[in-house]
Amino acid sequence: MNALSGDLAFIPLGGTGEIGMNLSVYRCDDALLAVDCGIGFAGHDNPEVDVMVPDPAWLAERRERLVGLVITHAHEDHIGAVVHLWRQFRCKVYATPFAAAVLTRKLTEAGMVHEVPLVVTQPRARFAIGPFDCEYLPVTHSIPEAQALVLRTRHGVVLHTGDWKLDPDPLIGPRTDEAAFTALGEEGVLAMVCDSTNAMVEGHSGSEADVRRNLTALIRGMSGRVAVTGFASNVARLESIALAGKAAGRQVALFGRSLRNIEAAARDCGYLKSVPPFVPQEEAGYIPDDELLLICTGSQGEPRSAMAKIAEDTHPDIALGEGDTVIFSSRRIPGNEKAIQRIQDGLARRGCRVMTDDDHMVHVSGHPARDELKRLYALVKPRFAVPVHGEWRHMQEHGALAKECGAEPFLIEDGDVLRLSGNRPEVVEGIPTGRLAVDGDRLLPIDGSIIAARRRMLFNGVAVASLAVDAQGRVLGEPQISAPGLFELGDAEPAIIASEFRRTIAELPAALRREDDALREAARSALRKAIGRRLRKRPMVEVHLLRL
Repeated sequence: MNALSGDLAFIPLGGTGEIGMNLSVYRCDDALLAVDCGIGFAGHDNPEVDVMVPDPAWLAERRERLVGLVITHAHEDHIGAVVHLWRQFRCKVYATPFAAAVLTRKLTEAGMVHEVPLVVTQPRARFAIGPFDCEYLPVTHSIPEAQALVLRTRHGVVLHTGDWKLDPDPLIGPRTDEAAFTALGEEGVLAMVCDSTNAMVEGHSGSEADVRRNLTALIRGMSGRVAVTGFASNVARLESIALAGKAAGRQVALFGRSLRNIEAAARDCGYLKSVPPFVPQEEAGYIPDDELLLICTGSQGEPRSAMAKIAEDTHPDIALGEGDTVIFSSRRIPGNEKAIQRIQDGLARRGCRVMTDDDHMVHVSGHPARDELKRLYALVKPRFAVPVHGEWRHMQEHGALAKECGAEPFLIEDGDVLRLSGNRPEVVEGIPTGRLAVDGDRLLPIDGSIIAARRRMLFNGVAVASLAVDAQGRVLGEPQISAPGLFELGDAEPAIIASEFRRTIAELPAALRREDDALREAARSALRKAIGRRLRKRPMVEVHLLRL
């Protein structure tokens, strides 16, 4: 059988062996179906980059076989890259009403809303895309309308869980439909491609209802201004915080663009009906301290977030200080620890009391802990398990748990082509994958020359020399050297280096000094050596040559 035209395969291009940048592809015979298309945040490993997306090149080269892109839910790591990558795919995009509302706002901002064929698909819907018989199954997650995706093919049934948990009282939206998963298990499931985020966490992830009760009790007993920060997309948490403020006699204001966008999408889809309109941000500062509750972005230490500005006392509309309380209703995403600590330290320095999930019940995860994973395996009874959505240690623990539950696990990484059809799954080939940095309207390879240059500038600095010469290459006047990040303003060193640089240029062979390209390259080398002798560093250097 031809592996390219007669099989069923799972091909992760992002999100397997890492958390974020989810982009999965299923191949059925000659057709390709993409599931989710998300961003990732660079963190401390790539300080020169803010946002990354998976490299779409392999899929873009085969876009004539791409029958669609299905979105499981509206989190950024599952939907955020659509605006950056869709023009390379140009396929229909399927999403539930809430995910579609969030995506529509993103497409509108990008000027793409009239380009992208967005198919609004209801939760629980069953729909055909090429050879794939697709069905949404509702699951609980920390955002409305999260859906697991069932893919029925002539080779067998695959369950792609997306992000999920088992919550007896999720507050917004239905509970995970265990009866539907039971029926699916009775039908027979070839493979389950499943969330591994909390595979190392014993017990149960907890309920949103418990968080609501605790937040209400905590906030009722507080004085001064109270601010709560969490994941903007958690609409149930947003409602809980707002209702807790209302119960404490406080007016509630939103601080942060992503929060306002999520609120608008939620209200458009009929959520937050019990929450009165929020106080405009610019009016919040005039409300008495004991009557104000802020909901802010910045739970992960994002440097431009509302909470970061408040911690630095640079926010134009609000300030917090002695006697005020800040609640971090969130968990620390790995890699963000230092950024979060910086904000918390800034708040404490201003006199704020800082509360986190380390010492209070103010957050529960949206992902399944081990007891929930065991429950789903008992319902679905898949023959094979494919852990995804986690780093390698998470997936390894998930694989061991799946084996205990009677499913044979297969651990793969981004770029592995796991053929699911046949007698037993196997990795039949590897395809090139990678990461691209989002740089304005451009996508740049993480390992490319531009990002490499930024990395060198970040750690070694940059020096720029302006050099004027006559037709014979004689230096006119004194070269000017600018070296931000290497010297303090007013240092004598640049002038000393400029004088040495001038002498070196003057000593070059006359023939070389008459050729612009040769002179420019020799000048770069001279500047690099002059700075290296004084600083023992090798900065990025550039020479602006002006021939008069």
